[in-house]
Amino acid sequence: MTQIVVNREKEKETVSRHIYGHFSEHLGRCIYEGLFVGQDSPIANVNGMRSDVVSALREMKIPSLRWPGGCFADEYHWKDGIGAPNTRKKMVNTHWGGLVEDNSFGTHEFLELCAQLGCEPYINGNVGSGEIAEMQEWVEYMTFRGESPMANLRRENGRDEPWAVRYFGIGNENWGCGGNMRAEYYADVYRRYATYVRNYDGNKIFRIASGPGTDYGADKLNQCWTATMMQNAAHMMDGLSLHYYTMTGNWEAKGSASEFTEEEFYATLRKALWIDDVIKSHAGIMLRFDPEKRVKIIFDEWGTWHDTEPGTNPGFLYQQNTMRDALVAASSLHIFNSHADIVHMANIAQLVNVLQSVILTDGAKMLKTPTYHVFRMLSGHQDAALLESHQICEVASEGVPQLSHSATAQPDGTVTLTVCNLSASRLAELSLSLLGRHMKLRDAEILHGGIQDKNTFDAPDAVTPCDFTDVRLEEHNKTGTQMTATLPPCSVTRLMFA
Repeated sequence: MTQIVVNREKEKETVSRHIYGHFSEHLGRCIYEGLFVGQDSPIANVNGMRSDVVSALREMKIPSLRWPGGCFADEYHWKDGIGAPNTRKKMVNTHWGGLVEDNSFGTHEFLELCAQLGCEPYINGNVGSGEIAEMQEWVEYMTFRGESPMANLRRENGRDEPWAVRYFGIGNENWGCGGNMRAEYYADVYRRYATYVRNYDGNKIFRIASGPGTDYGADKLNQCWTATMMQNAAHMMDGLSLHYYTMTGNWEAKGSASEFTEEEFYATLRKALWIDDVIKSHAGIMLRFDPEKRVKIIFDEWGTWHDTEPGTNPGFLYQQNTMRDALVAASSLHIFNSHADIVHMANIAQLVNVLQSVILTDGAKMLKTPTYHVFRMLSGHQDAALLESHQICEVASEGVPQLSHSATAQPDGTVTLTVCNLSASRLAELSLSLLGRHMKLRDAEILHGGIQDKNTFDAPDAVTPCDFTDVRLEEHNKTGTQMTATLPPCSVTRLMFA
């Protein structure tokens, strides 16, 4: 029996739109070529930002964007990225490929990009190699309206009004590339830096602390990091960052992005679903120190990490994107939704041309990946109330249920139900019960294909959503609405009711 029951009358927490956030680092071709081509480029742009990419991301309803890193954040000095582009200092990007970074994309450019996208900026400050005064001045430069050296410097650089910058990360992976610190040391460093990340002119900053490492099973060191941060610094933070990457293999041999077996397909999904345990374990620790859940989890790096594509620069982390990645994205977003009481933001890595991207570019060419289509299809969950629901289903493979789902209600009454069939080969004959009121199916869409199916620049629409018609109304009764649907294997389905 395969069944999903949704109770329309039992609304829970609001699913923050920022769970559907993204991440852009100075890494490979994410910023340059992917997002920013410069005003003199023959590729259509507005103030240097690729028009095709911006248009696609707006359609996807991107809510927030993290920048400049990642590991790059803790070697980035923001003053190198302001002023006339031809006067900006150059630096070597030691983390990602050793290329020269010319800083032509800096603070003004990033905030211009966010304005074009209609999304909120999330800026990650430099703790690893930066100074407290440097971070303090950056916040003042961006957000202070009055007379001050930094506000006046902003005006000299062409921006009179301050920007609204709500989200600010104080360091990144400070257990590793951000300084190789111990938890106790970073807790004190965080408190010092956070003191000077000030609120100016009504701009209230949501301060985010660097969380534990990604090897969550190692001697419970990561749980200790979380406990140490909560015990010593929770009163000065609004969010704690978590990172988790899904790999078919391990750090040395992660596995191909597009050539894999069915066994590897299920191994990847199994590891992706573990993100639920990661959240539960750290939320449990945080709850001991913060029973009101004021401090939120910010899952600002997540997604699949495969081997780079053959023939590409290994430091650029360029990988293809298949229906397997789409299922990882959808099932992970479902998990984040289910923890809406404590997960406030998540940022998949990364936006364009790096890791699990929603967009790939090749010169003037652009394509939308299966992961892009998942984010667009699931955008109806943004800022909607999580509905009480449960599922009964078979097992697709050991540790992988056949279904993953999420149900939410918008303030206007629209209900969005998204369902994944995680089986590589079996249909799911779904019985759907909507309890509480009669509802009509307003729209239905499906993304499906073989586990290795992908979009290429020769066939950019090989994997794309289409109307879903295999859903049937069984009856309206006193308790609600009953429907049935046949879900193909390896699929993501969106049903919208009103």
